[in-house]
Amino acid sequence: MPTTPETNTPRAASQEEAIPNWLTAARAAESKKAVNIRVLDLREVTTFSDYFVICTGTNARQIQAIAEEVIVSLKREGELANSTEGFEGAEWILADYGDLLVHVFSERAREFYGLERLWRHAREIEIPSAPQES
Repeated sequence: MPTTPETNTPRAASQEEAIPNWLTAARAAESKKAVNIRVLDLREVTTFSDYFVICTGTNARQIQAIAEEVIVSLKREGELANSTEGFEGAEWILADYGDLLVHVFSERAREFYGLERLWRHAREIEIPSAPQES
């Protein structure tokens, strides 16, 4: 059991569990009205990354807004992107966090590249419903 540094006495476990970075990214995309959000668990099929978050925006400005919100939300959690590509063209924005890759597509680009088809052996993770605020 963890202890407090001042007294070396046991402390209660945190009420809030750490939120996985893929869930933070998915929630951020949801907040900007991304559609068809999917999370793929790649841990059993590759070693270069653990998760993909894939989503679609309806126009270039929305695609950029989704990507910006994901980047800001993950930064708040202490996660910084190793690189971000495609922001100017806004057909496919990729934010690389090492263990997490976030793909924000236009509808046309998502259909063309077909990541879900290419990674069909990855397990899809169901995104839990957001907790209701009281």
